[in-house]
Amino acid sequence: MNIVDVSFQGSFEKLNQCPVHYLPEFAFVGRSNVGKSSLINMITNKKSIARTSSTPGKTQHLNFYLINKLWYLVDLPGYGYAKVSKKIKSAFPKMIEDYLINRPNLFCTFLLLDSRHPLQKKDEEMIEWFGMHHIPFVIVYTKIDKMKPTKKMEGIEAIQSKLLESWETLPKEFITSSDTREGKEELLVYLSELIDAYDPEY
Repeated sequence: MNIVDVSFQGSFEKLNQCPVHYLPEFAFVGRSNVGKSSLINMITNKKSIARTSSTPGKTQHLNFYLINKLWYLVDLPGYGYAKVSKKIKSAFPKMIEDYLINRPNLFCTFLLLDSRHPLQKKDEEMIEWFGMHHIPFVIVYTKIDKMKPTKKMEGIEAIQSKLLESWETLPKEFITSSDTREGKEELLVYLSELIDAYDPEY
């Protein structure tokens, strides 16, 4: 896939405010500071389509981007960060759950995990929640370039082992770096395959 057109469509606090259309949507979600905005900028080939920040919790709404006029990338708020206000923090789970459960044209969710760290409790809970609600998802490991070459796969293998304690098989996985652009082509090929398979009547 060659992304040539990216258009920000709006930032929404509630599901019923989101655009009405029949194109497939792909949601990106993860713990705060997992590198979600950087990954979105990488795959769209834009430097600042998604705002990056050293302060976790920057994304606080459902942000919609129309890609090539064919599909939507939806940037969801990060979860698990304690320094936003209690009111905002409590609103995040409701906002995310409403979208993931009730959005009819959500086709797949990309769950980002930091490859440098063991599986975090919030991530494990999110994955279990995906399973409970039968939400299709894939795993995207981020920041692989921050690991020493000899240690690159250790963190990922530890996460896989932990997940296999409760899952018979794992979903599709991608290993990425926003700095080196590792994994970009693999993600774009997979997105192309999903778009080709999307049936709005399903």
